[in-house]
Amino acid sequence: MNQAALHQLLSLKLKKKNSDDLFELRLATNLSLLKDLFFTIYDKEEDFHSLLQKLTLLYKKRPSHLKEQDIARLGQGNWYQSENLVGMQLYVDHFNGDLKGLEEKLDYFENLGVNFLHLMPITTRPKDENDGGYAVNSYTKIDPRYGTQKDLQRLTQKFRERNMYLMLDFVVNHTSDEHEWAKKAKAGNNDYQGYYYTYPDRTVPDMFEKGLPEVFPETSPGNYTYIPEMGNWVMTVFNSYQWDLNYTNPKVFLEMLTNLTALSNMGVDVVRFDALAFLWKKMGTDSQNLPEAHHIISLFRMCLQVIAPGTILLAEAIVAPTQILKYFGEGAKKGNECEVAYNASLMALLWNSIATKKTALLHKSITAVPQKPDDCTWINYIRCHDDIGLGLDDTYIQELGWNPQGHRKFLLDYYCQRTDWSPAKGMLFMYNPKSGDGRITGSAASLLGLEKGITTKDKELIGQSIAKINMLHGIILSFGGIPLIYAGDEIGTLNDYSFLKDTAKKEDNRWVNRPQQDWELIETLEKGVTPQSKIYHTLKQLISIRKNTPVFADKNNLILQYAGNEHILVFERTSSSKKGVLVLCNFDDNPQVVDGSLLSKLNYLKDQIYHDVINDNTVTLNSGFLELAPYQLLWLKQF
Repeated sequence: MNQAALHQLLSLKLKKKNSDDLFELRLATNLSLLKDLFFTIYDKEEDFHSLLQKLTLLYKKRPSHLKEQDIARLGQGNWYQSENLVGMQLYVDHFNGDLKGLEEKLDYFENLGVNFLHLMPITTRPKDENDGGYAVNSYTKIDPRYGTQKDLQRLTQKFRERNMYLMLDFVVNHTSDEHEWAKKAKAGNNDYQGYYYTYPDRTVPDMFEKGLPEVFPETSPGNYTYIPEMGNWVMTVFNSYQWDLNYTNPKVFLEMLTNLTALSNMGVDVVRFDALAFLWKKMGTDSQNLPEAHHIISLFRMCLQVIAPGTILLAEAIVAPTQILKYFGEGAKKGNECEVAYNASLMALLWNSIATKKTALLHKSITAVPQKPDDCTWINYIRCHDDIGLGLDDTYIQELGWNPQGHRKFLLDYYCQRTDWSPAKGMLFMYNPKSGDGRITGSAASLLGLEKGITTKDKELIGQSIAKINMLHGIILSFGGIPLIYAGDEIGTLNDYSFLKDTAKKEDNRWVNRPQQDWELIETLEKGVTPQSKIYHTLKQLISIRKNTPVFADKNNLILQYAGNEHILVFERTSSSKKGVLVLCNFDDNPQVVDGSLLSKLNYLKDQIYHDVINDNTVTLNSGFLELAPYQLLWLKQF
């Protein structure tokens, strides 16, 4: 059963119990599952006793105000499924300098309607190449460029006062080669060499390499790096300066649990488990999405649930849809892994529909994915700090009569400036000529044609680009889950090519979509009728409508409908009171029609007149045809 639901029930039934008593109850209710998970991975009784002792010690270190918050959140139920949550992802230094600068802009978030922030890594990292902060020197020390631990604690206090939520990364798969564990390993400490996958020669690495793909084939080929100081080869799946942690060693799990709870104790509400698909390495496999990785994640979750049940986990697993669902938990672990996961498939499919102007692959792919557990939710997004991968199912592509390899080439050509007629201004990332695989980088506005429209002074293209940006944001705001906007997308920020002048960044063109926030432009938003102003005010309106539409809370109440038109996406957000919302989107640059009689047959829609809440007008669905303008978004509510 879902252990979180059990803890919520206990908390409600035992309101008079103090936090220490409730900790003991949570430990007792999770104990059998903790034991089963632990001994599925490890085999020594003494290590399990060490884990139990650590749970008590870590709970005692949790600040009292957070213990009170834990109990309050258990009483709230699944707070992370609320329609009131709207998120934004940002780099602190790119947004407004440092943590104090971020605090100064909290009014900006409130004015827009954002109350959930994902801050990109702010802990210490190597000075030069550091994978955007994902090469961690420490899990808890704040990099001086962002401020101090006191600055972060003050910021989280301000968040709590404003009912805002904070998400930070937990780089669970690897450390940097400058982490204290790596330094001790380099110095010859056998214990710390055991924290990583280290080998005296290439015998074992060469056997592993037969099954391991390359994450960064252009800049970091292979999966092992020779370390002269240590005289050993170390596994480095991502970059040569990122050493993979060896979770076959129980000491690694116990150390990382300590780091995880320390992060939670800093006032973090959601912990983003980075690269968790890679946690377990097994020869003869691709060492991704293995059962043991799921055991480790669930063990982390069950431990954190005992110590800090008000903190939840996000799975950063950019894998196939059926694999993503597994990070919510299966079987005995169903609902007992991560509460939240990235809806990476929806993101990739939306970009596919923009390029093809068709929704068939989107419809086919979404309807084929089993429903997620009721107590879990998605992060829905159109763009993030990373590249856009083409994680599309070859079988569905073939069923549409397309060649998978040819289709991916079309998408790369469309978005990466390899064809004259495309409006997109993206860049090709990590292209592998052996397989033809590649990824796409670029800001949402540049990928959707705004940069080209402004450069060529093409008013029609500018208008279409604004409509595309608004439509895609409208989809993630209404689809079911936490919508996450990338900072700058709310004002139509274009590609930032300044990374080409930075020696530490120029080889990584993901920096093209990691712009500086333009505060001078933001000052003009209330006055102007610029594309940026139109995007901002429409998004602000959509966020406000979302927060006043309870049916947008994620209750597994989304039904994808057949539109009878390959350019139109239609889905319902249903309600037991029959006061649901019908969402329609036109992915074509021509007006498209939907048969009103077809839509009138849907559940509660028969013979009804509806309110178009975005444009504030009336729509009748059962008479003739309903026409949608190019890239129009409709949210229809029953009167």
